[in-house]
Amino acid sequence: MNILVTGGAGFIGSHLVEALAQQGHHVTVIDDLSAGKRSFVARAEKQFAIRFVQGSTLDRAILKELIDDTDLIFHMAAVLGVKNTVEDPLKVIEGNIDGTRNVLELASSRNDKVIFASTSEVYGKNNQLPFTEESSRVLGPTTTHRWCYAAAKALDEHMCFAYADKGLPVTVVRYFNIFGPRAIATQYGGVIPNFISAAISGKPIRVFGTGEQTRCFTFISDAINGTLACMDRKYDGHAFNIGTEHEISINKLAEKIKKLTGSSSEIIHIPYEKAYGKGYEDTPNRVPDLSKARALLQYQPSIDIDEGLRHTIEWFRNEAGGRHAEG
Repeated sequence: MNILVTGGAGFIGSHLVEALAQQGHHVTVIDDLSAGKRSFVARAEKQFAIRFVQGSTLDRAILKELIDDTDLIFHMAAVLGVKNTVEDPLKVIEGNIDGTRNVLELASSRNDKVIFASTSEVYGKNNQLPFTEESSRVLGPTTTHRWCYAAAKALDEHMCFAYADKGLPVTVVRYFNIFGPRAIATQYGGVIPNFISAAISGKPIRVFGTGEQTRCFTFISDAINGTLACMDRKYDGHAFNIGTEHEISINKLAEKIKKLTGSSSEIIHIPYEKAYGKGYEDTPNRVPDLSKARALLQYQPSIDIDEGLRHTIEWFRNEAGGRHAEG
């Protein structure tokens, strides 16, 4: 099958590209390298002769040329990160919505299946846990930029299902805090890579807020398995939570990473207002209900957080080296 992966040089995208190539598919990657790295797909380029195109989903001409030779599209490209949402909301809104519109319109002209990478952020600050795929969305005011990423991805989902109503085969996956090798530390987000980066370089491990907020961290291989299962056409028109149900507080996560790295780093707390500006809000807890994914996709996460963290720490030390370990 000829498969296009947008954002295929990114963290999740590059792992997906490798998995698809190993299955024997002909894979093309489009990535503008604003967040991804060419090195992440270098092995797949050499071993499987995947095609790499440096470009953006905002470039409709390039995208059309690629989609004209495609049977299925994994739309992984996105503008994300907490600091992006706070500092440059237009970049987040336009980058996500316009790119997704281009992908869906062009795919519709050929009736190519689209698997769209969404996020648990769409549930917002709903406190009715765990989140099912039909849970209500609860967001803050539009004057608070923190919610623009959640709103943009939700609108992307609305577009997906609107096209699905017109016959386009679409499946949506909502990722819950995916982590693993290639999730590099940046100023724009990624709590686990930022904690690991700080820990192995001896810098303070910075916890924003009280640290009592909880998340369910999902190792990359489990996320990829759930995503691949969505290729089956019988899941057209569905959304699926892809994650794990095991909660951990950010404080405990910091302590765990400090212990696993053998770090002497100090764990410090920084108020949200100092980190992101006045009015910033965070979701206290985020837990998926995986009943639907288990029943239909036979999805079952198998890597616990300790094992996943050991793999990720090893990558930072042995493959990423000092350049990525500087946070």
